Parts: sequence; C-alpha cells; structure tokens
Amino acid sequence: MTQLETNYRLLPFQFMRLGGRTLVVNQAGECYVLPDTDFQRFTTHALEASDAHFLNLKAKHFLADSDLALPVQLLATKYRTKKSFLRNFTALHMFVLTLRCNQKCSYCQVCSEGADASRFDMQPETARRAVEVAFQSPSSHIKIEFQGGEPFLNFRVMQQIVEQAKALNGDHKKHLEFVACTNLVSVTDEQLLYCKANQILISTSLDGPREIHNACRSMESGKGSYDRAVEGIARARAIVGENQVDSLMTTTRASLGHVHEIVDEYVNQGFRSIFLRSLNPFGRARATSSRYEVTEFVSFYREGLDYIIGLNVSGVPIAEQYARIVLTRMLTPFSTGFVDLQSPTGAGIGCAIYDYDGSVYVSDEGRMLGRIGDTTFRMGSVLRDDYRALFGGEVIRRMVGASCVECLPECVDCAFRMWCGADPVRNYATQGDMVGHRPSSEVCRKNQAIIRYLLDAVAMEEPQVLDVFWAWITNRSVAEVRFIGRKGGECAR
Repeated sequence: MTQLETNYRLLPFQFMRLGGRTLVVNQAGECYVLPDTDFQRFTTHALEASDAHFLNLKAKHFLADSDLALPVQLLATKYRTKKSFLRNFTALHMFVLTLRCNQKCSYCQVCSEGADASRFDMQPETARRAVEVAFQSPSSHIKIEFQGGEPFLNFRVMQQIVEQAKALNGDHKKHLEFVACTNLVSVTDEQLLYCKANQILISTSLDGPREIHNACRSMESGKGSYDRAVEGIARARAIVGENQVDSLMTTTRASLGHVHEIVDEYVNQGFRSIFLRSLNPFGRARATSSRYEVTEFVSFYREGLDYIIGLNVSGVPIAEQYARIVLTRMLTPFSTGFVDLQSPTGAGIGCAIYDYDGSVYVSDEGRMLGRIGDTTFRMGSVLRDDYRALFGGEVIRRMVGASCVECLPECVDCAFRMWCGADPVRNYATQGDMVGHRPSSEVCRKNQAIIRYLLDAVAMEEPQVLDVFWAWITNRSVAEVRFIGRKGGECAR
C-alpha cells in the first residue's frame, strides 16, 4: 500500500452502530452502511484507494483524497438543495372558516363547537385581510387550505376567499392551489360543483372500516358517520374528479390490531395512498381513551408497512405516505416540504394558520393550544398587524432558534438528523419547553424507530422492496421502476 492510497481526509459525518454494521450520514443526508471493521479502517485512514468502500465513500463525499475545494462545494450544493424549502418562505396558508362542526369526534384536536354556533365563523372582513397577508409571502407557490370545524358550514366566506385570491393572483402570478378539509357528510352537490369549477381539492377523513371509523368519528346525534363519509367520498369523486379526493386516517386504540383491515378499506375505496398517522396530543385527544404508547404505534406501523409493501409486490398499488416522505429524504437530495420534518421547523416558515377571529398561529397545533387559552404560538392578528410584524416577529424568531437540529441537544450528534426535524410546538405541549428533551420525547422515539426500520429494509437490498420504495419516491408504478432498472441499472432509479 502506497502513501498516496492512504492519504485522504475525512469530511464531516455522523454515525450510528447497527449491530455489526455502522451507518454513516453526511451533512447532506447521504448515507452509507459498512461493517464495523471497515468503519474502523475508514476512520483510521487504512482503506486502500482500490477498495469498494473507499470508492463509495468518496463518491458520497465522506472522504476526499485530493483538493478539498471541489468535494466541499458539491456537498454545499447538496446541502442547499436539502434546505431549499427556506428559499421562498411560507407557502401553505390555512384558513379556519369556522369552529362549527356537524360531528363530535372523540379525538377532535380543535375542540369544535356545535353546528349552530355561528359566532365562531370567520367574518368577511377578517377573511379579506387574511388573504391580503397570505399573498405578501415571497413564495412563488401559495396553497390555501380551508379548515374548521367543518369549513363548508361557512361556504359563503370560502367562496369569497377563492374569488379574492384568484383576483389578487392576476397580478402576483403565483402557483395557486386550494384544498378543503371536510368530513363530506353534509356537503351539497352545488358546493362540490363549485369545487370542481375552481379546482378545489378535497381532503377528508377515513379511519378504516365501519367499526373502526365509527368508534371515534360520530355525528352530533351520536350515530356513526362511516356510511355518510363513504357516500360523500363517492359523490365527491363523481363531481370533483376521481383523483381530486384524498383522505387521512388517524390511528386510535380502536385501530390497534387491525392495520390490515384499515389498509384494505383504503384499497377497496379506491385510494392509491394511505398515511398511517399517529394521534396528536391536542384538544380532546389529550385525555381521550383512544391514546396508546409509542411502542404500540410503532408495532402497528411496522405491521402496516410490511403489509402495504406486500400488496405492492403482488400488484396492488398503494403507497404509505410517511415512508415515502422519509425515504425521499434518505435516498434523494431533495426537500420534501413536509413541515413536520424540517430544520428549522416548518411551523411559521412553511405554514401558517389564520383562525376564525383573525389570530395567526405558526401551525394548526399552535392554534389548538390557543383554544385552551395558551397563546404562546400566536404571531398576532390580521386585524391589527401587517405581514412584517406577523412573520418577522418574536414568536417565529424563537421558533427558529429552538428548532435547528444541527445545534440542538442530542440531535446534533444523531445520525438521523438530516432525515428528521424539530417540532417546538409539540415539545412545548408535552414537555413544557420548545427545545424539548429527546430521551423522553415520544416523537423522537417514534421517528427513530420508523427510520431504523426503513433503513434496515433498504440495507437488505431486496430488489422487490427497493422497487416499491422507488415507485413511491418517483410517483411511478412498480412495473415502470422495474423496466427502468432493467434498461439502465440501479443508477437509473
């Protein structure tokens, strides 16, 4: 071995032991796994230049054997790409049109009001000011999301916001999107036709088959809402468009042990994706009997992910959205825009929510705390404050300072930090501190367990599983990914 072959420098990285193997992750989130003995050779400058590990580590910018300028520039470019979500600032603007709702879900995070409580409706002047503030965002992409309660109970103001936003966009020329989050149980055909005419996407809720959905999601009368939800989904697809309706599920205690049935329900209802989402500890969910331990959710998630992968291998196309987001962060240089996994936090920077009374919060979770009297995450009001005061104020500055994983305790040394993110609102709500304490954080434990599971699945290099993952990441079918792989090899993925 010559001196030239061992004369290389290590570039910054984090590492984690994985039982006989070591994971290394660089500053741009690129990863590599090598046996512990080879990791020892790598860090002691004993790898030969002809070694496969040497070549792979060099290609992924873990080491440099020549001038440092080029690999550092390439690493910096990849890092900027990962942080590209910061470039345009807030794109997602959520409007709480009303707190009124025609359902009484046991885990309701916003503590909704009765369907006749019209004093909790957003007023036209408040809506007008909120739209004006949203369009001052420097982002070239503006998504307006209608929330509640049940937003269609204040349909008149929804129409006003759509018309005003479209008129303003004639001058601003932004990429403008609309989404309505609705339970669909009382939405009329006329309202759905308006959504079709104005390209308003529909996001609804379906927790699984009838018994599981009805366990927590009931009408004000106490009757289960499953039949009306399924009928609403079918009607919305028929009017708005087959691919214009999406759904979210919430995992409750009633879900545990039934993940196969839940996934099958989504397949049977014609959905091409599912988000196995855990319960948030806000609103009524803070004390609900639907809660469970992190370990229970992780077991539920792993079983569900394995089942979903098996369905895809057998030709049933359905993606698990959280895995898709994490895998995109792990295996590509791109930012996902998913605000829960950003550093600094996506709350305020990636999204903001305008409450029915004009109050502006950094996130939906921050607004939920406001419902119980804690306004820590209230940035101000559209009725009194301008854009600069709202989005350049002390609240959002404290959020950023408490959410850069590159310098947070525990996160700074974690090999998963470039794939994860910080959530000051959740930390504050559960631990009383925006920075939080990682060893006792339920979110940290959940994310670490899921990332480890996905990492193990990738490291096994099972072709069928990798084909499924790349189909999710690239929004292709498994057959297309297999064809591309045959034509161009692994790099073509």
